[in-house]
Amino acid sequence: MSRIFFASELEGVATYWRIMRTDGLTLGFTSHNRTLTFEGIAHLAAPGMLPSAIRRSARLERDSVEVQGILSHDAISAQDLEDGRYADARITVGLVAWDTLEHATLFQGRLGNVSAEDVGFVAELRSAKADFEMDIVPRTSPTCRAVFCDRACRLHPARFTRIATVEAVDTETNAVTFTGLPRPSDYLQGELRWIDGPLAGLATDIVDVAGNALVPGQSLSPAVAKGMRAYLREGCDHTIATCASRFGNATNFQGEPFLPGNDLLTRYPTSAS
Repeated sequence: MSRIFFASELEGVATYWRIMRTDGLTLGFTSHNRTLTFEGIAHLAAPGMLPSAIRRSARLERDSVEVQGILSHDAISAQDLEDGRYADARITVGLVAWDTLEHATLFQGRLGNVSAEDVGFVAELRSAKADFEMDIVPRTSPTCRAVFCDRACRLHPARFTRIATVEAVDTETNAVTFTGLPRPSDYLQGELRWIDGPLAGLATDIVDVAGNALVPGQSLSPAVAKGMRAYLREGCDHTIATCASRFGNATNFQGEPFLPGNDLLTRYPTSAS
């Protein structure tokens, strides 16, 4: 049976906070004055962490959580926050008995928008209930609603992903050239995930193609240099023409390209018609 916290007037209880980033790194913190290790994770002492309110309910609206101080810990750098390393990170907040290390989870969700405030950062926490706010009935659209190579698209990502090596970097235009790309234009609206260098683990969209160079949506670090590697995945413009001619996947197209639009309602006969 799990422990019931605060059953007596005096208990050795601390709060803990766990951040699981999308690049695989996990960070743990606790409001206790020494590091606590449980479930294979060392939770660093962060006495400045102040969980002011955690509200949970059985209703479907999202739970609210307020925590101050955790983003000011030395283990979290401002550069990593600005680079987006904590975007969509999984968050766990709970209680732990510092003497026996018994623990219980109070909140699970994801890290939302992070903004600078005074000398620190403020983060939006989204509980798992936020998924209930999504539309479960797809809207009609002339373009495909599927994410390229996802379950609905049904194309295997390995066919369109390759490891490429940096040949040249132009920080002024934020463009990078990779060796051995037969058709760089195929990677427009695709994805770039770094393997080496200071941006290792970070993924960004490819927003433009300038000749043989790719322009990522994220600013290139000056430390990105020739010889560094990255995963490159081709992109798709989500039109039926591209789906049919380039990928031969029109059967799985998740859109309505031939459905009449709202402009049909505004048409009226004229003398020339």
